[in-house]
Amino acid sequence: MGADMICIKDMANLLLPMDAYSLVKALKETVSVPIHLHTHDTSGNQVAAYLMAAEAGVDIVDCAIDSMSSTTSQPSLN
Repeated sequence: MGADMICIKDMANLLLPMDAYSLVKALKETVSVPIHLHTHDTSGNQVAAYLMAAEAGVDIVDCAIDSMSSTTSQPSLN
């Protein structure tokens, strides 16, 4: 329908790792545009969510440098 990309925005840090896998996998099977995952690391488990999303084929994830990461920022993948 004209979209260049789909971005999953988890601003409230509610996306659990297995849910990230299921969501990204379903989108990758349905659409042909890149999937971008943006999440905050308030609960500290978003590295796991990124890992599971990567297993499902996510194309882009947002990360932060260690000194500015976690809590209300993105996870650090230094």
